[in-house]
Amino acid sequence: MRLVVAITGASGSIYGIRLLEVLKEKGIEVHLIVTKNAEKIIFHETGKTINDVKSLASFCYGEEDLTALIASGSFEFDGMIVIPCSMKTLSGIASGFAFNLVIRAADVTLKEKRNLILVPRETPLNVIHLLNMLKLAKIGAVILPPIPSFYNCPKSVDDIINHTVGRILDILKIRHELYKKWGHHQYG
Repeated sequence: MRLVVAITGASGSIYGIRLLEVLKEKGIEVHLIVTKNAEKIIFHETGKTINDVKSLASFCYGEEDLTALIASGSFEFDGMIVIPCSMKTLSGIASGFAFNLVIRAADVTLKEKRNLILVPRETPLNVIHLLNMLKLAKIGAVILPPIPSFYNCPKSVDDIINHTVGRILDILKIRHELYKKWGHHQYG
């Protein structure tokens, strides 16, 4: 399996980092884009350097590199995850304004009918955000906000993060044991 992962400049970079860790553990080829704003947020929120994050990927690209392999529909990959997805990036994808590699790769993902999973990190949402999400959902993107569920009784922030990452893996049909699925619980 070959995936594109983009980390953009929204809060929640730990979701993207955890996804990269799991994909690396599973031996999945990952093509990574980290925006310049994301680099600052990653360090601020996690203390990790950009090199720490890049070491989790198979290949890395700068957001301005529109000649990268992943900018072409002839380069085959199984899907793309933008995690976290800033509203700026979501807006660019929704309008087809491919001003950077993240948005161009997402555009390619959509036009080639591949899985595109967007993990928007914004609250509250305004009508523009919602309309952009609706537009993208109508053309096949999966909108997966990192909203915690509590049926699996999370005990830590890591449990909450793993649930979101696990839901992404579920969509991509990648087996995991990051959280207990519904129906595997005893209620009494």
